[in-house]
Amino acid sequence: MLNAVNYAQLLFPDFSLIFCGYLVCRYTALNREVWQKVDSLVYYFLFPVLLFQSIVKSPLDLNAASNLIAAGVSMGLIAIVLSYSLPYLPVLGRYIDRKDHAGAVQVGFRFNSYMALALSERLAGPEGLLLMSVLIGMCVPIFNIAAVWPMARHAKSNFWRELVRNPLILATASGLLFNGLGLHIPVWLDPSVSRIGAASLALGLMTAGAGMQLSSLKQGKLLTTALLSIRHGAVPLVAFFLVQAFHLSPQHATILLIFSALPTASSCYVLAARMGYNGSYVAALVTLSTALGMLSLPFALAVLR
Repeated sequence: MLNAVNYAQLLFPDFSLIFCGYLVCRYTALNREVWQKVDSLVYYFLFPVLLFQSIVKSPLDLNAASNLIAAGVSMGLIAIVLSYSLPYLPVLGRYIDRKDHAGAVQVGFRFNSYMALALSERLAGPEGLLLMSVLIGMCVPIFNIAAVWPMARHAKSNFWRELVRNPLILATASGLLFNGLGLHIPVWLDPSVSRIGAASLALGLMTAGAGMQLSSLKQGKLLTTALLSIRHGAVPLVAFFLVQAFHLSPQHATILLIFSALPTASSCYVLAARMGYNGSYVAALVTLSTALGMLSLPFALAVLR
C-alpha cells in the first residue's frame, strides 16, 4: 500500500500546475483579468466536454456503482448539514457573523472538479475517471442548491433557471443519455475531444492557482477554522465510515476518499461576489483550502484508505 509520501508525490503534478497558475498570474502580463476569461472558457466549454466524453466512452453499470453514488450523496448531505449548523451551535454560534456564513458556507461542502477528475484518472484509471464523472454529476445539483439557497434573495437572476442551465449538469445528463442509448463519439472526432478534455484539466488547475489570495483571512478566523475543519477533516472521516457502511470495493473506496478530501471549488468566490457577499473573504478561504488539500488528500488516501 502506498504511504503518505508516495501519494504526495502522485499529487505533486496537479499542485504544481496550481502553483504555476499563481506565479503566472502574479508575475507576468497574464493577470487576473486574463485568467477570469480562461476560467469561463474551461467552465462553460472545455470541462463539460471532458465530463461528457468520460461518461460516454465507457459502458456504465449504474447498479454496480449504486453504492458509491449513495455513499457520495450521503457524504455530501452530511457535509452540508455540518456547514449549515455552525451558527446554531452553542457558544460557537454567537461568534459567527450570519452574513459571512451565508456567503462562505459553500466552502465546507463544494469541491474542485478539475482536481477530482485529474486524480481519479491517475489513481484509478479510465474506470475511476468514469465513476468520478458520474459522482460529480449526481452531486453538483445538490451542492449548487445548497450553496445558492442562502444567498438567493440577493440574486438578480432566476435561481432555477441558473440551475437548469448549469453546464456541468447538462454535460452529465447528456452523457448519461448517450451512454444509456448505446451511442458513441465518432472515431474521427474522438482525438479532438480527448485533447479538449486534457486541456480542461491543465487550464482548470492553473485557474485555481491564478485566483489564490490570502489578504482577507484576518476576519472571521473562527468561521474560517470551522469551515475548513469540516472540508478537510470531518468530511474525509465521514467518507471513511461510509466506505465501511456501504461495503465499497477498493476502487470505489479510492474514488470516495479522493472526493472527500478535495480542496473546495474555486468558483465559490465567483458565486459569493456575484450575489453581493464578501468575495475577497471567500477567495481567501478557497486559497487556504487549496493549500490544505496537499495534506488532506494524502491523509485520506494513505491513512484512512
